[in-house]
Amino acid sequence: MKFFSILFFLYLAFSATNAGSSILVLLDNLAIKETHSIFFKTLQDRGYVLTFKLADDANLLLSKYGEFVYQHLIIFAPTVEELGGALSVEAITDFIDGGGNVLIAGSSQSGEVLHELASECGFEVDEEGAAVIDHMNFDISDQGQHTLIVADPANLIDAPIIVGDKNISPLLYKGTGLIADAENPLVLRLLTASRSAYSYVPDQLVKEYPHAVGKNTLLIAGLQARNNARVLFSGSLFFFSDEAFTSPVQKAQGGKRYEKSGNQNVALAMAQWVFKESGVLQVSSVTHHKVGEKQPPAAYTIMDDVIYSVKIEKLSGDRWLPYETNDLQLEFVRIDPFVRMTMKHIGNGHYEARFKIPDVYGVYQFKIDYMRIGLTHLYSTTQVSVRPLQHTQYERFIPSAYPYYVSAFSMMGGVFLFSLLFLHYKEDTKFKPE
Repeated sequence: MKFFSILFFLYLAFSATNAGSSILVLLDNLAIKETHSIFFKTLQDRGYVLTFKLADDANLLLSKYGEFVYQHLIIFAPTVEELGGALSVEAITDFIDGGGNVLIAGSSQSGEVLHELASECGFEVDEEGAAVIDHMNFDISDQGQHTLIVADPANLIDAPIIVGDKNISPLLYKGTGLIADAENPLVLRLLTASRSAYSYVPDQLVKEYPHAVGKNTLLIAGLQARNNARVLFSGSLFFFSDEAFTSPVQKAQGGKRYEKSGNQNVALAMAQWVFKESGVLQVSSVTHHKVGEKQPPAAYTIMDDVIYSVKIEKLSGDRWLPYETNDLQLEFVRIDPFVRMTMKHIGNGHYEARFKIPDVYGVYQFKIDYMRIGLTHLYSTTQVSVRPLQHTQYERFIPSAYPYYVSAFSMMGGVFLFSLLFLHYKEDTKFKPE
């Protein structure tokens, strides 16, 4: 009996480990599993457990008994009109709100589900049948519609944490165009089209202003929610295919030939980012105390000299390593910041700030609010009380009050002299005849 109990607990532990790196992959058809095998195999080699299902499967679900069954979600089903089972756009947004990460790839035939999901994430997908067209930057193997475009790596966002090294071969892209919500500060423009590109239906004459034109045309967009959940939305399923990974690249109008596109490098870097293998920070320890002491007091006193230190770590593979930067700031806040300063890195991921508490008592917070592109939002607060001076702590003689002291003592001396004169002065009252 004891042996079976041990096996049961080992099974639970093994299942929990796999559940932490499990990915649900939704496909239009099972052929996509073969046409995108390099991308999927790379994820499996990195330790992920992929569960492949059709997007309209009647048994689909993301949560069970109030817990998410998967940590990540991949949707490679651009043409799906309705998700199966318990899955819906609302269920996916709840999954994101719960901290889940989603990778979505569309196409020129993107269905209603992807349009709704993109809208929930701050993107707008062009109408069905539309594609990104570029008459100046298309590949030599294009079929004549100029929809197989060559994207310059320079158009990638300047964030190596998300897209990796930009010193790579040009990228192949075939799909629809996106527009980002300009009022949404959480949206990231990961890959933009060139100035000569636009999004329109290839077989139709351009009679109306296109959905997206030039640099406003997004090819791949990202979103990092306020809870640090990540979403990657690509307008091209072809971008992640084996064909795009292995095909040579050459612009039709006399461009240089590259034996292999840079799609694989960028796709895998983006996958690592969206699945939180990169760009993840955490605060591992926080300490604060008065100068000369080692333990935090029950309450600080105004004008105390204080030391605040914090240790920040960055996820690298399965280990947490010290994070080093020179732009970490600390705020000492009571409704508004009273102190804002850059913390000093003292080594091994430890940062320190020394300052004098303001001459204003109340309830304060040591606050770190660190936001950088590609990194998780680092937010840490520690509340402390600051009291006024006790009656035994006030100075008995304040230098700035010396003039008043002199004035008081001079007045006392004057009264004393006046009293002496008044008491000892005798007026001669004897009558003197004229």
